[in-house]
Amino acid sequence: MQSTELDPTLEQTLDAAGKAGLKLVIGNKNYSSWSMRPWVAMTAFGIPFEEVRIPLGRPDTSSRIAQYSSAGRVPVLVCGETRIWDSLAICEYLAEQFPDKGLWPRDADARAIARSVCAEMHSGFTDLRSSMWMNIRASFPGKGRTTGTQSDIARIGEIWEDCLARSGPHQFLFGDFSIADAFYAPVVMRFRTYGVWLPPVLQAYMDRVVSHPAVAQWMGEAVAEGERLEKFDIYPD
Repeated sequence: MQSTELDPTLEQTLDAAGKAGLKLVIGNKNYSSWSMRPWVAMTAFGIPFEEVRIPLGRPDTSSRIAQYSSAGRVPVLVCGETRIWDSLAICEYLAEQFPDKGLWPRDADARAIARSVCAEMHSGFTDLRSSMWMNIRASFPGKGRTTGTQSDIARIGEIWEDCLARSGPHQFLFGDFSIADAFYAPVVMRFRTYGVWLPPVLQAYMDRVVSHPAVAQWMGEAVAEGERLEKFDIYPD
């Protein structure tokens, strides 16, 4: 797990970032998988930011998000006059701004693979997203088992097995916690909600993700949220 102890140079960088007013605009922690990724990454690596949480599904949701981005979606990272409105672009920006933090694996080959698996998560697995939406508070065991989701589950398992075979069965996907683990953390939430069975080595990886302080904090705050979206709280028969 990454240390939060800072060297003087990085401390100066973080202080400058704080003064610049890094803001991360997110949706509900219970439902917004896209918001979870950069929030977990920033929290895990001790990057200071102000959280702006905009509940989804309300009459003023669109207008409030529009204050930060015309794309109309969360997450959005605000850094001075700069607006970054895509979760992967946010993480890439942070990796460049805080190179000493090691958000990506330091080994070039591992870093290329980590970027590949994040890009696949970012652009793929549409069946899993539509049939097994994120709801951390809910329990829908056995639901959403379409042919497409089963294929997505199998592919994710293949990715995890391959990464853990390289890094070690008791590690995160690339050894230390990285952007890649933050990107797959919402998948871990889904697998828990829908009771997806995985081989023991992958279940153990999920347990490590859940136990990571940044992920555990997100989960705790998701459970404590008062807002509810009925369309995501009830799984149709």
